[in-house]
Amino acid sequence: MLKFCSMFYAVGSGLKNLLYDESIIKPKKVNAFVISVGNITTGGVGKTPIVLELAKYFVNKREKVAIISRGYGGALSNKQINVISDGKEIFYNAKMAGDEPFWLAQNAKGVVVITSKNRFEAAKFAVDNFGVTKIILDDGLQHRKLHRDLDILLIDSEKRFGNTKLLPAGPLREGREAFQRVDRVVIVSKNTDHSKAEKLALTTAKKMKVKTTVCYTEPAYTYNINNGELLPDNTEIVAMSAIGQPGQFYRFLSNFKIAKMVTFDDHHCYSKSEISKWDKPIVTTEKDAVKIKDFGFENVYALKLKTKINIEELLNG
Repeated sequence: MLKFCSMFYAVGSGLKNLLYDESIIKPKKVNAFVISVGNITTGGVGKTPIVLELAKYFVNKREKVAIISRGYGGALSNKQINVISDGKEIFYNAKMAGDEPFWLAQNAKGVVVITSKNRFEAAKFAVDNFGVTKIILDDGLQHRKLHRDLDILLIDSEKRFGNTKLLPAGPLREGREAFQRVDRVVIVSKNTDHSKAEKLALTTAKKMKVKTTVCYTEPAYTYNINNGELLPDNTEIVAMSAIGQPGQFYRFLSNFKIAKMVTFDDHHCYSKSEISKWDKPIVTTEKDAVKIKDFGFENVYALKLKTKINIEELLNG
């Protein structure tokens, strides 16, 4: 049944891409350099940290930067243009903005963060109202209405393309035709042993004939989200997450004694009762922590990750 449904999905996705590829429908341009960061599989690849690193790179180059996200999971309507941050002040909490846009607004200093379903209108708004020169589309590979100057494809080093079937029978959002419009590839290492990711980067670069870079993600430390105190190793914990692919997060907690793993759907909106029922320290992701912090619980910790990627090489290689 799922394979049968995938046939209809393939026709719809393929037709849309054909119309754009043959210039029957043309993307709309804005007066800024547009970079799309995306993937062809369903969530959890690791786009948001890479979007942040790109934004920080351009800010250091004294560019005016905007990040545009669809705002999944936020209470704000994405049918309108929502300015989450103007680069100086954050105007909405995580529940309203969505966990990823809010986290980006917190960590991308000096960067405008906007959520909207209409990426072109949001990009135009950013240029007209904030004088933006660089626009980064968070999860923008399939959004072809807005012209982009650079398309970056992310690939999970562990799951890659899953069973290689289109939705709903598999994880693919579109077929391999997407590779034809990719300018750069990033292999996101989902293991503390990066050799598999590095080998995949070499083979991908040869097969696709596209510049390929590895993004290294590793655990740094675990801190209390209220007072910043570090959690000692070997502490017995409850590991909790609501992200696309939580496996990597749980593997990163190997220095603790995990008494229980609690997994919710991606972008889950937490309730107080879901946190208060645990008397052990709760360790979660930074993306989840922004939705829990306002509850005021003293036993919640977040895993800080360090992301290492050569942005200069990615952009100019």
